[in-house]
Amino acid sequence: MFNIVAPHKPAAQALSQDGLSLLTPTELIPALKLHENWVRDWNVLAQTWNNLPPDAHLKDGGSYRQRRHACFVQTMAANTLTQTPHRAHWQPTDYNALHGGFERWFESVEASAAVAPAWTDLIAGFGKLFAEVQTVDKWFVEAHQFRIDTAGGVGRPTPEGAHRDGVNFVVVMLVARTGVKGGETRVFDANGPQGVRFVMHEPLTTLLLNDARVIHETTPIFPDHADGEKGYRDTLVLTYRAVGFQAP
Repeated sequence: MFNIVAPHKPAAQALSQDGLSLLTPTELIPALKLHENWVRDWNVLAQTWNNLPPDAHLKDGGSYRQRRHACFVQTMAANTLTQTPHRAHWQPTDYNALHGGFERWFESVEASAAVAPAWTDLIAGFGKLFAEVQTVDKWFVEAHQFRIDTAGGVGRPTPEGAHRDGVNFVVVMLVARTGVKGGETRVFDANGPQGVRFVMHEPLTTLLLNDARVIHETTPIFPDHADGEKGYRDTLVLTYRAVGFQAP
């Protein structure tokens, strides 16, 4: 059973009760207590999505995904966010049957972006919000910049299908959407038939997920032009884990 939109409640309450929260762009700023010039600064930072290298690990043979990756540790008592030395991204096959079970090394997020206040304030703000739902000493955060394009006729935001990530909380924030159709986000109750579905159209629309409670996916995107001109969908995906980074 699908609802068309996610339940509308304060984010921490929705995560606790429903396992997800969908924030509009105007709700994002107060929810994370971001400063008044944050959007201006973020729009500058968003240009770094134009410089993402290809994902060399796609097992379906596709060339539709570009990405960068970085890891951080957020210490709650000290109110600090520290980038770790660059490391591989790893997931068990229980959570990612297609790309799990081996280390995937991606190019790092550009150094200037990873220390920009618009970037660090966003990551820390989500961590503080999630700490309202689950008390922790630290969050082990992985950040992924994604561009999915339709150069080959179709782009697959989640080639692994409906999945969980093996973390505590997940953020999916739309950065840009240009010249595409499709890309419906679907979130299922992990223990029942209930679910929600929607398309994120406006940049800064943000989906928050309690990973233990729900399973999620995004359907393929296609060119939204009769001549098949390439379009793309950019997202920032953040994962927050309380007991260390996933590793073999």
